[in-house]
Amino acid sequence: MADPRPSTLFERAAADVRAMALRDDLVVSEIPAPKGLAPDALALAADVRPDESGESPYGTGRFVLLHDPDEPEAWGGPWRIVCFAQAPLEPEIGMDPLVADVAWSWLVDALDSRHAPYHSASGTATKTLSKGFGTLAAEGDGSQIELRASWSPSGPVEPHIEAWAELVCMLAGLPPGSEEIQVLGARRTMRD
Repeated sequence: MADPRPSTLFERAAADVRAMALRDDLVVSEIPAPKGLAPDALALAADVRPDESGESPYGTGRFVLLHDPDEPEAWGGPWRIVCFAQAPLEPEIGMDPLVADVAWSWLVDALDSRHAPYHSASGTATKTLSKGFGTLAAEGDGSQIELRASWSPSGPVEPHIEAWAELVCMLAGLPPGSEEIQVLGARRTMRD
């Protein structure tokens, strides 16, 4: 029977993650990790400039660090990162046929800019468009971009978390260096 306790290597990585300071305009908290993906897991949730209710009109993200000392073949090593990021878009931007490609390129650029080496990357970028009808007609048109990705990190995990934080903020319209810049008007949020 496998030992249910986290490995010492994972415990050290998790402690390093918990000690990290990220952008001031990104509120990050630890959340319960998904079960059954790996023997060891740590999950984070992030909201870009949340309002008083805790909701973010700009964007949100999730980051999951997985560790399996048995090194699953698909991972190509003992570590795997799974991330999610989504943000509302202006409808005109959502209709751009390249917006999904841009979202993926921002992930790759963020990893490269943070010197976060990786391999075995996979993912999807999804854009959605919506139009309100009936009692929702007043809400008008909406659009959203969502990126789901996973990769196997090489080296320390901290640069990968910094890259994820940069990606979440980029999708929300806040490039690096925009922490102190006031945003005029939130993008329209998608209806459920």
